[in-house]
Order: sequence, then C-alpha cells, then structure tokens
Amino acid sequence: MIVAGTAVVSGASRGIGLATSRALVAAGYRVAMLARSAGALAAEARAIGEQAIPLVCDVTDDRAVESALSRASDAFGEAPTVLVNNAGFFSLAPADRTPVADVRTAIDVNLIAPFRLVRAMLPAMRSRGSGHIVTIGSIADHVAFPENAAYAASKFGVRGLHEVLRAELKGSGIRTTLVSPAAVDTPLWDPVNPDERAGFTARRDMLHAEAVAAAVMFALTQPADVNIDELRLSGA
Repeated sequence: MIVAGTAVVSGASRGIGLATSRALVAAGYRVAMLARSAGALAAEARAIGEQAIPLVCDVTDDRAVESALSRASDAFGEAPTVLVNNAGFFSLAPADRTPVADVRTAIDVNLIAPFRLVRAMLPAMRSRGSGHIVTIGSIADHVAFPENAAYAASKFGVRGLHEVLRAELKGSGIRTTLVSPAAVDTPLWDPVNPDERAGFTARRDMLHAEAVAAAVMFALTQPADVNIDELRLSGA
C-alpha cells in the first residue's frame, strides 16, 4: 500500500530524476523538483501537475540548497519525508587524459552534493523518527570500467556514504536505499554517443529511466519495518 508523503528529488529536470518525480506524484506524493535548468524544470513540473514544485537549485552550492529546502518545507507545510539523491555528472576519458577539473566536478556533484542534502535533511528526519534516503548509484559503484576514473571514484564514494548512513541509521526509523543501475538511456549519454563506440551498450539496449524510478518506488513502498538496502539493476 502506497502512503503519500513529501519528497525532494535532485537532478529532476530530466532522465532518472524526472521519471522518479513523475512516479512519486502518481503515487500521491508532493515533490520538490531540484535542478539548475530553470526553463526545462518549470516546463516538466507544469506537465506533471500542481503536486510538483520546481525549485531552481545548484546542489553544489550550500546557500542554494539551504534556500531550496526551506522553500520546499514551506510549500509542504513540513520537512520533506523522502530524499532522492540523483543529480549527476558524467565524463569519460583515460586517466592520464582526464582533466583534474572533471574529477573535482564529479566528486562535487556525485558525492559532496548528496552528502550536503543528507546533512541538511537528516535532523528533521531524526526528530520525526522516520524518513527515507534513496541514493541513485550506478553499476560503476561496483565495477571498474576503462575511462571511468572520475565517475567511478565519485560513485564508489557515494556507495560508501550510503553504507555509513545505513550503519548509523539502523533502528532509527529512517530507511536508506542504494539503487545501482546498469547503463540508463538518459541525456548524460548525449556527448558520448555510445552507439558509435566499440564496447559500449547501444542506447536501444540500455535500461529506461522509468525502470529505475520503479525500483525507487519499490523501496519506498515496503512496510515501514522493512529496509531495502540495495537494488542492482541490469537488462534482462
């Protein structure tokens, strides 16, 4: 049985974040959709309906996150009950040709930003004695692939963050889930053009963002005394 609540989804203007926002609203949640792209975010939120609240936010900026979460709580009339950490940065290059700036950005967006949101939202969850933190990982948080130095470092790191949260929050009423999909057909692949690169999964064979959103909803809708620690998704 789905119990409606309030949720914050980062990277919500496209891909997995957008699909998850749609699924949450369809399940009766009010959703604060966070993204940097104001126009696209507003358009997608309008298409979803009034339960979706677009909040322009750069998740790498402390003040922007604080402001967005304050606005979300004001709109909901309560601190959000669910966090879906999804915003991501992806680049590919051999290690010796990977710009240091790309590593810095990957760590900032894929690891520090999720921590920033967790740190901001966790006190209210602890006070309430309930909540759910969902982290969107990747197959690259378990498996090392060539050209993935920046991305894998950040995703292995965020898996470590999830494991620490799981250990710290066990028995608190706050649930934590890591969803680690294989390649998903999202705009992150646009600059890569995997269809033209040997050894890459063709986009037609990738998972759909809606499959990841369904995994998120599966975790959220378990009984309150059940925690889905981790879900690893691959193509059938």
